[in-house]
Amino acid sequence: MAEERVACGCFAEPGRVVRDPLPSSSSSRFRNPVGLSAGFDREDHMLSVRETGQACGAIVDGIDLRQPLDTDEISCIRSAWLDHHVLVFPDQAMSNDDLERFTLYFGPFGVDPFIDPIDGREHIIAVIRAADETASIFAEAWHSDWSFQKAPPSGTCLLGLEIPSQGGDTLFANQHQALREMPESLRAKIEGKIATHSAKAGYGPKGLYGDRDVGSVREMKIRSSPDAEALQSHPLIRNHEETGQPGLFGCLGYICGIESMEQEEAMALLLELHAWQTQPAFQFRQVWKPDMLVMWDNRSVLHMATGGYDGYARRLHRTTIGARPAKRA
Repeated sequence: MAEERVACGCFAEPGRVVRDPLPSSSSSRFRNPVGLSAGFDREDHMLSVRETGQACGAIVDGIDLRQPLDTDEISCIRSAWLDHHVLVFPDQAMSNDDLERFTLYFGPFGVDPFIDPIDGREHIIAVIRAADETASIFAEAWHSDWSFQKAPPSGTCLLGLEIPSQGGDTLFANQHQALREMPESLRAKIEGKIATHSAKAGYGPKGLYGDRDVGSVREMKIRSSPDAEALQSHPLIRNHEETGQPGLFGCLGYICGIESMEQEEAMALLLELHAWQTQPAFQFRQVWKPDMLVMWDNRSVLHMATGGYDGYARRLHRTTIGARPAKRA
């Protein structure tokens, strides 16, 4: 597993080690990195970014997100986020205030439709399932969060609070890699195509969480609405707003058609594309632990929830990072 060490104000490319110590005035914000290789000076108190060894994702140690971060620290995290697409921060016993503060370092709050926030908060929703709940698993299908919006959120932050001892992993699929390794024959079919996105299959009156869900015992505060029938267009291939890296955006589910194509033809292509872009070679499986924060880039990855924890309660708090295009330096 490759490891990068980051001192505030600079970012280590894969395989490169940065050994500049943090200023003493900043060292109180950092915990000593865990599991660093022999010869590393623990007194440096540097951020540690360890690749997962899977298609994307990195584990970040050596920082306490319960404390306010300075601009250099935020820049280090943002660079790692853009490079690895998914960041995992273990052992972060964050409050709701901490979660909101961290989210705002990376953009404005996103708009979360169809799900009511937790009491006393406007921008935090609870992803929750009771131990005896029998309703369908929330978000157990590949998607990019709220891709049906005109300006979908750049990212999502999810904080594990109550985590079952088994199951409940989150899967991510690297959409830059999926495009990069795509057969020319498939790419030719999707090049220049504009996809139609909608929330109707999930949150419309006839959707998964609509009329058919009435009467089911569900802890999450989900609201179906005719507003979910609205349509929004996005290219199937688009460049990341900050890195300029091309990638696939969205997949069958929120994508319900392709402009200028008959529905039967469009669905056949979307099914073929879905099978390619979600294959195991492009995936990272996140295994949750309590007090773990995961942030991901919705412009770079798809994700989906998994089950396997019947009889166990699961509770996480989630925020979204609103769109704020900015060219990466």
